[in-house]
Amino acid sequence: MKIDSIIIAASTIILIAATHIYTFLYTPPSMEKAVKTVFVPQGASFNIIARELEKEGIITNAGKFSLLAKFKSAITKIKAGEYEFSTSMTPLEVLDMMLKGEVKDYAITIPEGYNIREIALVLNNINLLDKDEFAAKAMNATFVASLGIDGDSVEGYLFPDTYRLTKGISAEEIINKMVQRFNAVYNEIAYKKPYGFKMSKKQIVTLASIIEKETGDGVERPLISAVFHNRIKKGMRLESDPTVIYGINRFNGNLTRKDLLTKTPYNTYQIYGLPPGPIANPGRASLEAAVSPSDEKYLFFVSKNNGSHYFSKSLKEHNSAVQFYQKAWRKNKKQNMESRIKTIKLPNSLLTPKM
Repeated sequence: MKIDSIIIAASTIILIAATHIYTFLYTPPSMEKAVKTVFVPQGASFNIIARELEKEGIITNAGKFSLLAKFKSAITKIKAGEYEFSTSMTPLEVLDMMLKGEVKDYAITIPEGYNIREIALVLNNINLLDKDEFAAKAMNATFVASLGIDGDSVEGYLFPDTYRLTKGISAEEIINKMVQRFNAVYNEIAYKKPYGFKMSKKQIVTLASIIEKETGDGVERPLISAVFHNRIKKGMRLESDPTVIYGINRFNGNLTRKDLLTKTPYNTYQIYGLPPGPIANPGRASLEAAVSPSDEKYLFFVSKNNGSHYFSKSLKEHNSAVQFYQKAWRKNKKQNMESRIKTIKLPNSLLTPKM
């Protein structure tokens, strides 16, 4: 009888324990699908992670969850990152999600023509990465050299595109992704270079970056490229405002005559040829334009103040165009001011003549 009692008692305990385990493993904290976001830092203690999951209502018992992870040898195998869990998930589903590294990602679009610091600001503004951390890594000479880039920074080689990035990703990982994308695109373009084209990769990227900053009009890019190629062949200065701006420390948005006369490595009003490196990160169209300029003899271009440019083959024609479009700009500015003044409604007290 005693043996039977012991067997029954043991069986009861095992059954109760099995029921508890089964209930814990396969019962979600809630039937409501409330989404909870939890960030798992790199190298974080599993016990701390489990307690955070319990606090957020994703699991019901941190201790049991840790035992489950030990049983599945998962303690050191979970992936860091930001997760979106549902309170309707079972502990097994939660653990499996972290083992697979099914982290939340963000679609981040880097516009064409952004420079390193502008890209850093985009990442900083969405709380994905500190801007100074990104800029420091992008300008780290040892790291830049490891990527096979000829220069002091990765400027020009961060390809503008939409990337899916995860929270907790490092600056090095992001830069690697962008440079790999650049290399893939550049190799396609370089393969199509005309026979006898003698510019180096760095020179192509530098010219493409200037083209990118000079116009956003896809039709004009080969024409802008032709102007710069023609000027280089004739030994003329490029005289590109965006290069001057890039060389100014903390540019305030107002390009002055003094700026144009101040010699810096990037002031193409003062130096001949291309600046020492790219001034922005060009897209595919600008890279293609750099190696495939239009077959035109243009040497000058001036803004029409509508997003497009007027191209000239002689200085005389260019000076006439400058005068015409500057005059048109001043006239338009005056008309806009007059229009604004007419729309201002003065108080009646000011309109009524004093006696």
